Amino acid sequence: MHENFFHKLKIYYEDTDSGGVVYYANYLKFLERARTEALFSIGFSNKKIQETYNSLIIVKSCKIEYRKSAHLEDELIVRSFVKSITKTSFFMNQIITKEKEVIVEAQVHLVFINSEGKPVKIPDNIYSKFKPYFCDTIKT
Repeated sequence: MHENFFHKLKIYYEDTDSGGVVYYANYLKFLERARTEALFSIGFSNKKIQETYNSLIIVKSCKIEYRKSAHLEDELIVRSFVKSITKTSFFMNQIITKEKEVIVEAQVHLVFINSEGKPVKIPDNIYSKFKPYFCDTIKT
């Protein structure tokens, strides 16, 4: 069984429309925050990856399904795990729940690139730190 990253968040007024419903694009921000916290939890940050490896992690694509809305002052949990990985990229599944009910599901394709925007091999220490969070599917 693979491990999961968990990130808690609360919905603030700035996240909602005038009716108190979370604006759909804000879920992408919530997912990004959860991925950033996942990086921090294994001892890395986007800035550290850029400075140490001259690389960035970018979103190549995102498939998202909205099931239900979140509302003002809701407390949500974002669960993230690595679904599959290649030499230069990985797919992260992210699930947002409210009171244990799934409200959003996303699959995000993330790619390591160099300063010229070309895909590069995921650094070995980052790969090894992420390994406990991989599902059983590892692609070459």
